[in-house]
Amino acid sequence: MIVDGVREEAQLAWLALILTPAMGATRTWRVMERLGEPERLFEASLTELEGLGMPAHSAQFVFEGKARATAEEEWTRTSANGGTILTPTDEGYPERLREIYDPPAVLWIRGDVQLLSRPGIAVVGTRHPSTYGAGMAEMLARDLAVRKLTVLSGMARGVDTAAHKGALEARGKTVAVWGTGIDVIYPKENKRLAEQIVESGGTIVSEYPLGTFPAPQNFPIRNRILSGMSVGVLVIEAGEHSGTRITARLAMEQNRDVYAVPGNVTNKNAWGPNTLIKQGAKLTATWEDVWEDLPSQIRLQLEEEMGVTGADESNAAKTASLFTETRLSDHERMVLERLKQDEATQLDELIEHLEGEIGSAEIFTALFELELAGRVRQLPGKNYIRTM
Repeated sequence: MIVDGVREEAQLAWLALILTPAMGATRTWRVMERLGEPERLFEASLTELEGLGMPAHSAQFVFEGKARATAEEEWTRTSANGGTILTPTDEGYPERLREIYDPPAVLWIRGDVQLLSRPGIAVVGTRHPSTYGAGMAEMLARDLAVRKLTVLSGMARGVDTAAHKGALEARGKTVAVWGTGIDVIYPKENKRLAEQIVESGGTIVSEYPLGTFPAPQNFPIRNRILSGMSVGVLVIEAGEHSGTRITARLAMEQNRDVYAVPGNVTNKNAWGPNTLIKQGAKLTATWEDVWEDLPSQIRLQLEEEMGVTGADESNAAKTASLFTETRLSDHERMVLERLKQDEATQLDELIEHLEGEIGSAEIFTALFELELAGRVRQLPGKNYIRTM
């Protein structure tokens, strides 16, 4: 027996059932509701199992003890990989997920389980963002994370990656919802990002068993978890036919707020957010646009966590930043004024613009100091953008 007082038979039963062939999340929930007590799964006769609505070969798999053996093996492997199993039997199972049409029957977790129940905003968008889109994702995620909102995303290339990095930059909490097993990092270049998420007190979550590879159909399915755990979904650049559009539609069906950052109409990835705004999504340019729409009880909770009380509440978002304003030198100010948030500036172009005012050595020094302060980010090819 591998389960102790915390990992009870009921939890093992949920895991055994979801790992049984032909038993998806919806069918597993239906069987468990009919069963009443999950742990009775291992005591039921073959006839009883079939009477619960299980396919014949699935019932046989459970009755012969194969489901339990598979579950015990999965539990052992998950623990060995630094993960935990979360089922609807557990108090830590997010209440917001219970509200959606087809909640996951089992979640595989790396990191802080409690983070899944905290107020959070899902930040989603294209895998191929413009400089403007990536910058907005990082900036908004950072500003929201500073104010104690959890930032949720899928850790895909592009907007997702920028959102996670923004939250980490703010020393906030972020949750990555994967379409693979928690031991299969995708994309591979985000290996370090995954480590940083867990090391910073964040969470990686998946409804897929260990070893699940990145099959294309997994990602649209996982999007319901991303929107389901959130109080709202923020869309930044998405094409007409994209997974991001699916997430936004799911959010609306789940009665979640939808926010969208307007984009340049000549950019094909602006179609998604601009259309959502036309359909009633909240036009979002700054963190205040999200903050002022949060349910009052959530705003009060976050303000209390930030140490804001009484007369300070109206200025909560303004005073909560972890970033202390430091005085810029004249050279730093001149360089910063020449840089934009929505468009990269090439180093040679910057030097040319400032020719006659300050020398190239002073520009290099100013850029270095601004990067250290988190006000400027360097892109490939010696291109620079403002981050704040």
